[in-house]
Amino acid sequence: MAERMKSLSSRHHPLVAACRALARGRAETADRMLLDGLHLVTEAVTAGVTLDTVALTARARSTPEGARLADLLSPTTVDIVEVSDAVMTAMSPVASPSGVVAIAHRPDSSLSRALERPPQLVVVGVDVQEPGNLGAMVRASEACGATGVAFCGASADPFGWKALRGSMGSVLRLPVVAGLSIEHALAGARARGIRVVATIPKGGQRPETIDLRQPTALLFGGEGPGLADSILDAADVRASIPMQAPVESLNVAVAVALLVYEAARQRGSL
Repeated sequence: MAERMKSLSSRHHPLVAACRALARGRAETADRMLLDGLHLVTEAVTAGVTLDTVALTARARSTPEGARLADLLSPTTVDIVEVSDAVMTAMSPVASPSGVVAIAHRPDSSLSRALERPPQLVVVGVDVQEPGNLGAMVRASEACGATGVAFCGASADPFGWKALRGSMGSVLRLPVVAGLSIEHALAGARARGIRVVATIPKGGQRPETIDLRQPTALLFGGEGPGLADSILDAADVRASIPMQAPVESLNVAVAVALLVYEAARQRGSL
């Protein structure tokens, strides 16, 4: 890899500007994503994600994890750039850069792909605005055997750098679609005979009393208001996670983990 590695020491290089634009989520970068950290870049390579450029510091390249990444990149045609610590600080959006960033193509994303693998267990987030929550939702979904994830309404970008880091690579492996209306997502689920279960803080059925072995879409509202009444009315079942007072609600990612785990338990997949 050393013979084709370039070096970069200027903070004003176009590659630095490209990383900053991706970190800010600018419209012109909609087909690319910024990966930050050795773990995430390595996960992307092993998941078959197409990379444009990988930038890393000499310090990161000298670690065991950096050496493994270098080995994975050796047979590829990815542009590899060694940068100074100062340049990496300018490229990375995190306060303490790990020493590796990459520009990658976003995975193919469609509702049909998120809904296609039977027996479907699809997590649907509506108006989830905290990127870290999106990432944690996808991570919990993959861990418990969900077959796809969809984000609707005013949800944040699951392929933004914060959500990517929060997912620990899960968003690169699990079918994830974003930018949908909830009406579109529900219509897609109905067309495939998928039962819709909406979550509410109180008044719904206990998860263990709901048959989650059949094709199921689990709906979760965003931080604060939860799911709108019109969405609840469109669901087949309402589910509530029992909680002891005075707690009234759970973080949305925690709720996802509990519901998807219950589905996995019923399906005997864990």
